[in-house]
Amino acid sequence: MSVNISGMMKTIRNIMREDTGLNGDAQRIEQLGWMIFLKVLSDKEKELELINDNYVSPLPKEYHWDAWAGDAEGITGDELLNFVDRKLFPDLRSLDVSTGNRRALVIRDVFEGNHNYMKSGINLRRVLNKLNELNFNIAEERHLFGEIYEGILKELQSAGKSGEFYTPRAVTQFITDMVNPKLNEKILDPACGTGGFLTCTIEHLKKQLKKGSQRDVLQENVAGWEYKPLPFLLATTNLILHDIEVPNLRYDDTLSRPLTEYKQKDRVEVIVANPPFGGVVSSGFEKNFPQNFRTKESADLFLVLMIHLLKDGGRAGIVLPDGSLTGDGVKQRIREHLLTTCNLHTIIRLPNSVFQPYASVATNLLFFTKGAPTKEIWYYEHRLPEGMKAYSKTKTIQVNEFEPIKDWWYKRAESDVAWKVPIDKIKADGYNIDIKNPHVKEEEHTYTSTELLELLHSSFRKSDELLDKLKKELIKG
Repeated sequence: MSVNISGMMKTIRNIMREDTGLNGDAQRIEQLGWMIFLKVLSDKEKELELINDNYVSPLPKEYHWDAWAGDAEGITGDELLNFVDRKLFPDLRSLDVSTGNRRALVIRDVFEGNHNYMKSGINLRRVLNKLNELNFNIAEERHLFGEIYEGILKELQSAGKSGEFYTPRAVTQFITDMVNPKLNEKILDPACGTGGFLTCTIEHLKKQLKKGSQRDVLQENVAGWEYKPLPFLLATTNLILHDIEVPNLRYDDTLSRPLTEYKQKDRVEVIVANPPFGGVVSSGFEKNFPQNFRTKESADLFLVLMIHLLKDGGRAGIVLPDGSLTGDGVKQRIREHLLTTCNLHTIIRLPNSVFQPYASVATNLLFFTKGAPTKEIWYYEHRLPEGMKAYSKTKTIQVNEFEPIKDWWYKRAESDVAWKVPIDKIKADGYNIDIKNPHVKEEEHTYTSTELLELLHSSFRKSDELLDKLKKELIKG
């Protein structure tokens, strides 16, 4: 069965490569994305209509998969192309959402931001017929396809700039395991990308299910926000593949609302996220934040937002680049805010290449609880496996590499890869939390880009001082 599905996906890829309208992996994935979404959704609707006699689908009958795509001998060529471009997309983009039907809203949001790129109606029909070989109401097929879908999302890493939406599975799994969300807690990823953290959380919570009615609670309590159309579409499908009937996803730029608009009712117990970093926020969005926290760096604004969104006692596990752990001015004020309002108890330092090929910046996993100030921070340096120079597209970070950290987590002790730093030392150093491993000899140490810049600056300063001295000596002489 597995070979069958992966073979089917290869065939689809080859058909798409023949089509002149598709240019590159990102477009191919978007094209495949909206078709899979509609097929998964339609299969789900069939199931719901069988279970519930009163169920009314928000998807108009003529746009249900079976009506236009399900028949192998159905419309094709220009007729199919015209139907998709002139009816399906325009009508689903303007779907009536006035009743507050969440499923209708999800459908509209998905189609609002995505496109049909294929130019040949005959190729389009060939792809649809291949997808018809799948039945998502058969649990085994859905599960196997879920694994292949994970591979599709991974492909995004090398599809232009879209890699920013994919966090390696080993990282999402480790963060979720350590934060340990519970069934009755509200859990949020405010920058959910393709839904990696959300699906990890859902699988984690499923193990806690005792009765069927708790499934509705799970569905309601796991929420994600995403503002780019392609990852939003992929996340929505991802959640449906993980048995979430109506994904609790919001198609919205998280930073576009004033911080003061988020009230107590918006607060959550758990945040797991990999906020976008290295990006510059949209024009003027920094004005949505208090004056002393305004910056153009998206990761820093997300950090302020996430602290604000946590309830007292709420827990977070997030990915942040080295650049957010150091620096003065607004960066320092944001870190001071984090350390005084939250207990930042653990920082796991990752090797530079974890996010290859999308980014080679050094990243860290930060774990904190809101409501009490930090007294000390434990650091753990996660090293590359023996004999490996760097992670790559084919050699990614693996779940089992985090086992030693899990063992250490519950009975912490200093070692050549673990150390702790008291808050007084951190305060004295301008709230700098980019603290390198003290057990590593200087020549062994791999410098971060931030550290290299600092070393360069200090050598320039020393050179300037020596030049000044020399000038004064010459003038005296």
